[in-house]
Amino acid sequence: MIDYDLELQHHNLALRRAYAIGRTDQVLDIGCGTGQTTREAAQLATAGAVLGVDHSSEMIERAKLLTREAQLDNVEYVCADAGRYEPPRERFDVAISRFGTMFFADPVAAFSNLRSALRPDGRLLMMVWQSRDRNEWATSIERALTPDAAAATDASAVPPAFSLGDPNVASRILDAAGFTAPVFDEVHAPVFYGRDVEAAFDFVSGFSTVSGRLAGLDASERANAVARLRQLLTEHQRADGVWFDSRAWIVTAQRG
Repeated sequence: MIDYDLELQHHNLALRRAYAIGRTDQVLDIGCGTGQTTREAAQLATAGAVLGVDHSSEMIERAKLLTREAQLDNVEYVCADAGRYEPPRERFDVAISRFGTMFFADPVAAFSNLRSALRPDGRLLMMVWQSRDRNEWATSIERALTPDAAAATDASAVPPAFSLGDPNVASRILDAAGFTAPVFDEVHAPVFYGRDVEAAFDFVSGFSTVSGRLAGLDASERANAVARLRQLLTEHQRADGVWFDSRAWIVTAQRG
């Protein structure tokens, strides 16, 4: 299982500083993964409760185990597609997400569901990637795998991971879903890919975009792409591991 918590350690610190979760709050965590954000919210909402939702049964089981180990009794988990899941109406004070809202097949419908789950004075707080061209980890890995510019991903196409990276696009989606007053705060922090090149290579190889691209190459092309990827990781190794630059938004909005 890819350790996204370790990869996003600096982003998570920024998100925690922005939460402003109260002691009695009811919190909804969308795309909770293995539950780091869920547990941290529960530690703030000590007299409230947190519901974590994720589509991966493996991650949900891991989240439940870690929550039991942390002896938190104000947490529940649901294994469901967050883009289609309909939470209880007007139950939550705040909905949070760490990179869990960019993949909605129908974003307006999904955010409308989130809005209906919030109480009248509720709010949304989510972290999303900025545009692809502002994220070195995405552009440099893509170039390593496909050095031929003509064969690279169409620059006009927006991969799902960056679907909310343009504030104008994200604002229109939130507005259509009924949210108001969106605010975009920049987070400029590196992502961690491993303690050394081998660990980073194993980590990056687990990305569906990387494995999919390599699978589409013949043996010779694949060997060359792997060599270029290893060289790229070597160039990004520091004394404390392999790091890539990245930029994200913390987006806050009111239920409206």
